[in-house]
Amino acid sequence: MILPIVAYGDAVLKKKAKEIDKDYPNLSTLIENMYDTMYGAFGVGLAAPQIGLSIRLFLVDTEPFAEDESFSEAEKEQLKGFKKTFINAKILEEDGDEWAFNEGCLSIPDVREDVFRKPKIKIQYQDENFDTYTEEYDGLIARVIQHEYDHIEGVLFTDKLSSFKKRLIKGKLTNISKGKIKIDYRMRFPAMSRKR
Repeated sequence: MILPIVAYGDAVLKKKAKEIDKDYPNLSTLIENMYDTMYGAFGVGLAAPQIGLSIRLFLVDTEPFAEDESFSEAEKEQLKGFKKTFINAKILEEDGDEWAFNEGCLSIPDVREDVFRKPKIKIQYQDENFDTYTEEYDGLIARVIQHEYDHIEGVLFTDKLSSFKKRLIKGKLTNISKGKIKIDYRMRFPAMSRKR
């Protein structure tokens, strides 16, 4: 089932999310719905706060990036078939020289900006069966994971921009929070939540 994606301006996107355990209600259905929602919006990652749940859960599927002609063959190979669910994730290390990449976010449609991140990460997380893993990632996969991880920490990619860049996009962000935007996937806007 496709769920509405929470738009910029909703308080849930700024909250640090809580850990969950295997008794979390209807978790497998929730994960399935999140994948449906992400694919329905043509995303490569989605975090639970983006559907209004302040829990430490996010998922990543970089397969769509593997079709992008701007990436090298080696990068496309790395991105192909990378699909994972991350529960209670904790980034243990970030390493290397920061590099810029043009990022967007399903909660902030039509806004894309260069964001600087470290190229390598070490992350500990649990999968759908609550088995624990510690893994290292680099390049674009690390970046997608960092972006989604930020969501469960209550951080948006726009928080990482310079104050000058923030001023430039302020009007766009205000319009998104008021629902004054055309999008081709379901969204829930803060203004709508307040009217209920």
